[in-house]
Amino acid sequence: MLKIAVQTADVCEVECDVLILKYAQAFYGADGVVATALGQERREQIQIEPEPDEHVLITSRGAITAPHVLFVGVVPLMNFDYPEIRSFTTRALTIVSEELPEATHIAMTMHGAGYGLDEREAFLAQIGGLMDAEANANTAQTITIVERNVGRAARLRLILREAWPASQTVSTSANKKLINPPRRITAGAESQSKPYIFVAMPFSKDLEDVFVFGIQAPINGAGYLCERVDMATFTGDILDRIKTRIETAALIVADLTGANPNVYLEVGYAWGKNRPTLLLVKKTDELKFDVRGQRCIAYENIVDLAKKLQVDLAALGKA
Repeated sequence: MLKIAVQTADVCEVECDVLILKYAQAFYGADGVVATALGQERREQIQIEPEPDEHVLITSRGAITAPHVLFVGVVPLMNFDYPEIRSFTTRALTIVSEELPEATHIAMTMHGAGYGLDEREAFLAQIGGLMDAEANANTAQTITIVERNVGRAARLRLILREAWPASQTVSTSANKKLINPPRRITAGAESQSKPYIFVAMPFSKDLEDVFVFGIQAPINGAGYLCERVDMATFTGDILDRIKTRIETAALIVADLTGANPNVYLEVGYAWGKNRPTLLLVKKTDELKFDVRGQRCIAYENIVDLAKKLQVDLAALGKA
């Protein structure tokens, strides 16, 4: 049985046989940090820019703790959604099984939440990819998901415990029977058909708890995926993605706290497309004149926000 764990660590320091990273036609976060470390250690220009469907397997030579690093080329980050996360995971493990068959411990990062996909659905898509790889016998014995954010790592462990419980076997005279096996995971296979709520708010450390506990938790609790787009993460024009996600969302939730111009832009587009929109704000005196006549949920703190949003979402589900 494949063993999966979530570890809070620096990706450059995690102990494993091979570290798997994606290359989404540009460097983001952990893959950029590792690529820089590899280049500096070698004191040479190394090519780590595989096209989609290509890959590069590199010996780290002590630049990071993992002796081998696999960069798998994928589509640009803007198009790297739940199905792509699932297929990437399976493909990456297949490559390792073919090129490093002696590897028994693989490490990889979590994908999706850092640029706006639903955290739970994205992680389950990754677990689904591991499940697919195991079904095809293309897995090592141990998989470690490395997540530096302490709060997110804790949430991922809870999701993992539910989706991939510790399995046990009992021996009988005839065979071994698996008790409490992993449940079937649809994330990545059926994600595109699931209703989602688009959240318009800045990506900011100051607002992380507001999003995770005040907005994301009640949205997931009501049965919706929770998505937003980080304008600071993507390169190039991301307006098409924002427009598409707004146009097909079940609801747009916009936190107007701080009067961020990008949030107002997204609200304006949602109104222009006649999409149902729910406005939030912590201080009503921050509201601009063009939204003061609209219904807006004013909240005092995160707990207050979660309770009020839960009520509205329940009403939406009955509509």
